[in-house]
Amino acid sequence: MPCDPQELRHVPLFELLDDDEAQILAAQIEIRRFSARQRIFRAGDPAAHGYVVLSGIVRVTTIDEDQQEVLVDEPAHGDFFGFASMLQQTAHQTSAMAAEETVCLEIGRDDLTALITRRPMAGMDMLTVQARQFHAAQKLVRSRAHRNPNEIIEERTTFGERLADSVARFGGSWYFIISFTLVLVVYTSTNVRLGREAWDPYPFILLNLFLSMLAAIQAPVIMMSQNRQDAKDRLRSELDFEVNRRAESEIQGNMVGGRGVRNRG
Repeated sequence: MPCDPQELRHVPLFELLDDDEAQILAAQIEIRRFSARQRIFRAGDPAAHGYVVLSGIVRVTTIDEDQQEVLVDEPAHGDFFGFASMLQQTAHQTSAMAAEETVCLEIGRDDLTALITRRPMAGMDMLTVQARQFHAAQKLVRSRAHRNPNEIIEERTTFGERLADSVARFGGSWYFIISFTLVLVVYTSTNVRLGREAWDPYPFILLNLFLSMLAAIQAPVIMMSQNRQDAKDRLRSELDFEVNRRAESEIQGNMVGGRGVRNRG
């Protein structure tokens, strides 16, 4: 269906276009509606169009070397996808599917060319928006890259979690193994030597009770520490993903901006 020029006001990429420029672009492009789980394009399909999300969420994925589907991005309102391949006139390198009911602007290379040919300053407007996003992405990437996951984890760590880490660290050390072995040797040797006067004669029932109690307490404490380690790994992965996602958006934005300059020229 045809695009209302006012819809472009909600898209950051086109927010600096004046009314005439918005009218020209709106006359060129279409609004596409996708139902949940509907495929928008597949990897290898000819890239005739790029898309800007007006509402909903899109899952952009690729297939790795192990033939597993990997999530590349989840563009939402105002984000765009498929532009790099569309501008380069190459096949899509990723697949896109609507995660829910989604409305997108469908934009072709010729649509942007027609706008920039008639209104060259529209290209500068879009480049200005891209420059803003580029600087914002750079700032965020730097801040994310400089964040130390260990410092963030330490800020969130409670006393009980620190205690669990200490117990697990001590329980898994050679110092604990050697010390505990010496204690067992001294305990059993003393009771064997005392014979009938021993407080815990063979088969050392009291010792077995203590060992069972120690194992019952130590096991959940070690599990707590392992859960903490999983949380650390998850936090590191989330920070890495945010940096990679912003870097990918920055690269995509540069490609859009670079193509806009060439079209203008």
